Amino acid sequence: MANLTAVILAAGKGTRMKSKLPKVLHKVGGHPMLEHVMDAAEAAGCRDNVVVIGHGAELVRELVGDRARIALQAEQLGTGHAVLQAADTLKDFTGTVMILCGDTPLLEAEELEKFYAEHVNSGAAATVMSALMDDPFGYGRILRDANGDVAGIVEQKDASEEQKQIKEINTGNYCVEAPLLFEVLRTLGNDNAQGEYYLTDVLAKLRAMGKKVGGVITADSEMIMGVNSRRQLAEAESVMRRRIAERHMDDGVTIMDPASTFIEKSVKIAPDTVIYPNTWLQGATVIGEDCEIGPNVRLENVKVADGCRVEFTHVHDCEINK
Repeated sequence: MANLTAVILAAGKGTRMKSKLPKVLHKVGGHPMLEHVMDAAEAAGCRDNVVVIGHGAELVRELVGDRARIALQAEQLGTGHAVLQAADTLKDFTGTVMILCGDTPLLEAEELEKFYAEHVNSGAAATVMSALMDDPFGYGRILRDANGDVAGIVEQKDASEEQKQIKEINTGNYCVEAPLLFEVLRTLGNDNAQGEYYLTDVLAKLRAMGKKVGGVITADSEMIMGVNSRRQLAEAESVMRRRIAERHMDDGVTIMDPASTFIEKSVKIAPDTVIYPNTWLQGATVIGEDCEIGPNVRLENVKVADGCRVEFTHVHDCEINK
């Protein structure tokens, strides 16, 4: 999809993490959060992507490598300001910019593909991905007009008591047409409770210009979970571990106790293998058919032949044969 690119916001410090490490480099499922987001964007068809970096810029730049272009946000002045830093990099781009957050490691490519398709089919200038939450505290609320289009987004701190009762929330993921996106970003002000340049204000400005702004509700509110603290990091880890285990079980692998089993998404396991409790499978590990792995096993970059039994061991960077 040559007309689809991603801008991934990865400049924040993540104060609540209480860490010297940039927030987006904290790991979920054995890999940095930002890596998961880049994987999802690429698999969804985004090309020539841009990662906006700021806090811990050199460490984040090292992770990104040559997978994406870099834009630097030297001073964190809000999400609108962050996206604007990609304007020069994308000055010649005409098409859809998918804006993603680098601290949402549970994003999946299939959902992003659906999101982009609905944006294109609707003919909207911008589309926001939303979700329904029983407890929407802390999230921006989606405001809809009589036609069901998005009239705007109001942040928690700026919302009225009536608006705070709205259950549909902004996930922070958008599709916006360029170069219109950057033209509007340059007109933003910061007259709000935070004194920041809100990306959400772009939608209101587009509406005022007579442009269509759409909203797509994702059925998977877990997927858009943002990580801002160690507690949320643990929650995201739990969800990812469960999802990876479920995929392997659906493909014919027996996992005796998913809650005590850690499998990175890069691991491959053939059908009719049994994974016992307290097992860690990492990196480029490949396990054949009819194996018994565990209990108390850690394999890292290990190739296991069909029919092997491995228990109570830690091995790495090798092959195991019968």
